[in-house]
Amino acid sequence: MKILMVLTSHDKLGETGQQTGFWLEEFAAPYYVFKGAGAEVTLASPEGGQPPLDPKSAEPEFQTEATRRFHGDPAAQQALANTVKLAHLHARDFDAVFYPGGHGPLWDLAEDRASIALIEDFHGADKPIGAVCHGPAVFRHTQRKGGVPLVSGKSVTGFSNSEEAAVELLDVVPFLVEEMLRDRGGHYSKGADWAPYVVVDGKLVTGQNPASSVEAAETLLGFIPV
Repeated sequence: MKILMVLTSHDKLGETGQQTGFWLEEFAAPYYVFKGAGAEVTLASPEGGQPPLDPKSAEPEFQTEATRRFHGDPAAQQALANTVKLAHLHARDFDAVFYPGGHGPLWDLAEDRASIALIEDFHGADKPIGAVCHGPAVFRHTQRKGGVPLVSGKSVTGFSNSEEAAVELLDVVPFLVEEMLRDRGGHYSKGADWAPYVVVDGKLVTGQNPASSVEAAETLLGFIPV
């Protein structure tokens, strides 16, 4: 069982002068779910190497069992420091793909041609695709046959407008995940802010926020033949 996890390489939070990147919980929790199931996990990013960590996700209030485990796991840290360049990878070599969030993907992965092609290949091969929080931003330009947006007509979720408002970034992000999914024809729904909420449509698995990371990863695993 081979799972590809794709992280952002983008580290600038718009014009704020602040840093962003991937959200630690959204990487660590799924990573250990996959490893615990015996999966071979490949980590990738647009630029390869060490992806930028959103510094806020390292603050004490956002630490979980998974993030604490990661901080004590040299092998996982080494793997993260040496992500493969996304353009070098192919859907045919993996059983599933998963996109953690953090605000970084709004700027790079949402526009990345290699990522777009990869997702379309996974979908065309009827392989599981997962994304959590801001991860669903990667579906912005993806299409299925006929040029139809990949999420059109599909039940999806992702970081909500109300959650973006709560972190005071409505006017900073290049687009809102909830609005984009709706605009692309997705049947967007959400749960309570910051509570676990996962939506499944076929083999497309989306989670609303960091608290949804474990459930999204476990759900994705259920679609991989053993």
